[in-house]
Order: sequence, then structure tokens, then C-alpha cells
Amino acid sequence: MQLDTLLAGHYIEPDSYVTMRPHGRDDWLLIFTLDGAGFVNYRGTEHVCKKGALILLAPGTPQYYGTLKNHTWQFVWAHFPSTLTETNLLPQEGQLLINIENESIQERIHLAFARILADSRERGEYWFELCCSSLREILLIMAQKSMRKMDPRIEEVLHLLSQQMREQIRLEDLAQTVGLSPSRLSHLFKESTGYSIIDTLNRMRIQQAVMMLAHTGRSASEVCYDVGFQNYNHFTNQFRKWQGMTPSTFMKNPRQ
Repeated sequence: MQLDTLLAGHYIEPDSYVTMRPHGRDDWLLIFTLDGAGFVNYRGTEHVCKKGALILLAPGTPQYYGTLKNHTWQFVWAHFPSTLTETNLLPQEGQLLINIENESIQERIHLAFARILADSRERGEYWFELCCSSLREILLIMAQKSMRKMDPRIEEVLHLLSQQMREQIRLEDLAQTVGLSPSRLSHLFKESTGYSIIDTLNRMRIQQAVMMLAHTGRSASEVCYDVGFQNYNHFTNQFRKWQGMTPSTFMKNPRQ
């Protein structure tokens, strides 16, 4: 396989669909299930692939996969060369199957595949590099998921906190979004992350504030509102809590 060869596609297949490659291929294969159900067989064991299933097959790994009986399987796929070293961050197995349950991450992966499909078809300038960039994003998500096992509802809350950092966030709204009671969400969140939801939100805000104070030239009062605090004294107190100093002290030596 040529170093710049990359193939990608989007299939919707009935249960007559099956692919068998006893000796695999000399490239990597990444498959993401969008809907329906498929299967992949590895070492004699059949694994069902439903929405959110990400399958990565290494070069030389026997390939046997298809649509599950009495189902339709909609999936996107990409064959790519071994030049993407991000695969080294993943468990060194012939086959890796990760179920992405978080809908926001599912959408992120779907959008990455959509870019791969578009760029590989258009073949514009730097199309291969653009495709590899999107593939790296997916592989890094897989590596992150392999290292950290977390309840998908907590992942969704973390995503919402990062997306809505500048807004007023209510525990009741978060709980309703992920289908938990406020008390259950609070307990599960702290059990999973080690922090309360409000501490996590404030820590996110202060981490962003640190970067802005160090690199943007904006004043502490401007940054306070940029990151979502509505009260400067509260911002100062939280900054001291997470950084061990006030914003003004930090700005005198932002690299300490």
C-alpha cells in the first residue's frame, strides 16, 4: 500500500453483507457504527456492533465482519496506512472495540468521518493531511477512552460544563438532560471525578482564566467575565483557591 493511500466510505447494508479477509490487509481499518447492528468476529468470538461502536483492526489481523442477521447496518469506515503513529497510544492488540455511549462524542466522531469522506472525495490540496488530521482526532478519542473509564452521563455533564462555561448552570437542568435526579447526579459526579459539579465548573473557568491572563493582555476584570464569573470578588476567591494566589499576583509573574 502506498504511503498516501487512504480509502473511506459510508455503507448501509442488509444482513446479506459480510466481509472475510483471512489474512487481513497491510493497512489499518477503522469502522464506526451509525445505526442498526453489525458484527465483528475476533478469535472465534462474535462481537455485536450497535450505534457508537468503534472498531480498529491492525494490519495483518484476520477480518470477518458483516451485518447482524435480521438487521440493517449503517456504518462509516476508513482504511489508512501505518504512518499515523497515534495508533501507538492504543492497546497493542490486533482488534480494538470501544463502545462510545456519549452522544456528544458520537457526534464528534461522526463529524470527523464526514470530513474524511469529503476530503478524500474532493482530493483538493493537502487532502491526505486533512484526512489524517481527522483520523488522529478519532484515534486520540479512542486512546482517551481506553485510559479512562467513565459513566457516559458524567462525560455528557463535563461536555455541557465546557460548552456552557460562561452561562448560569443549574444542577436541575443538568440532571434532567442526563436522566438523573439532582442528588444522584451530584453523588455520581463526585464519585467519578473526585470533585463536585460546581468545583469542576469553577476549576474549568480558572484554568481558562490563567491562560487568558498569561497570553491575551486582557485585564483581570475582563477575564473574570470572559470565563463566566459575574462577581469579581468571587472570581478572586476562586482564583486563590485553585492557583494559591490572587489574579493580580499571578499577573506580576504569569509563568511562575
